[in-house]
Amino acid sequence: MKLKNKIALITGGGTGIGKATAFLFAKEGARVVITGRREQILQGAVIEAKTENLEIEYLVSDVSEEKDCKAAVDYTVSKFGRIDILFNNAGVSYMGITHETSTELWDKTFDINVKGIYLMSKYAIPYMIEEKSGCIVNNSSILGLKASPAGFAAYSSSKGAVNQLTRSMALEYADKGIRVNGICPGTIYTPMMDDLFDKWSDREVGEKRYISVHPIGRLAQPEEIAHAVLFLCDDNIKFMTGTMLSVDGGMSAK
Repeated sequence: MKLKNKIALITGGGTGIGKATAFLFAKEGARVVITGRREQILQGAVIEAKTENLEIEYLVSDVSEEKDCKAAVDYTVSKFGRIDILFNNAGVSYMGITHETSTELWDKTFDINVKGIYLMSKYAIPYMIEEKSGCIVNNSSILGLKASPAGFAAYSSSKGAVNQLTRSMALEYADKGIRVNGICPGTIYTPMMDDLFDKWSDREVGEKRYISVHPIGRLAQPEEIAHAVLFLCDDNIKFMTGTMLSVDGGMSAK
């Protein structure tokens, strides 16, 4: 069990990559707390986990709200005594080219995708410094490494910021025993992508369009990204920090 007795906090843990990672971490021996804005979704994940004999805790929390971020970290530490792993997974995506993106959507994207990582890390890192150990993984995107002509100005910009924040944090805490890495997925079958597919006049055409840009010829399942996150949290690779790991079906190789 690669994460036996580890304490992990996962934002956006009720669906998609966050949920798949929570389940995988629990199977690998971690005590897991998931957060999200929708209690019903979180409860559903916890109930589903129990059917697999997995125990997961949840807390309703909005990563764009500082008090919620502090409360999530404090809850985890009060419950389990420390925090070993923080997976900053929560994120949103909205289509729109630059001049057609409303200021409200731009701010919302950055508040969740970037400020949320800053706030969660701000409150988790002092506990990790105390322990002289910790692992943070930030969920970025292939669109943080390369731009898309499809029109994701705010999303792509926010993920580029996530990459630089990840690298900065890695350097800041390298001598404190804290590793900070990022994961850059390609297109994954998640509720977020379902929403984007539904915006196409023909969903099947939209899905085929996304598949076509992945050289591997398909989209990924959340569990595949979860295993990559697990890899980044494995104590056997303690020499890895400041890395943006692409799990993108070959997109970044083009």
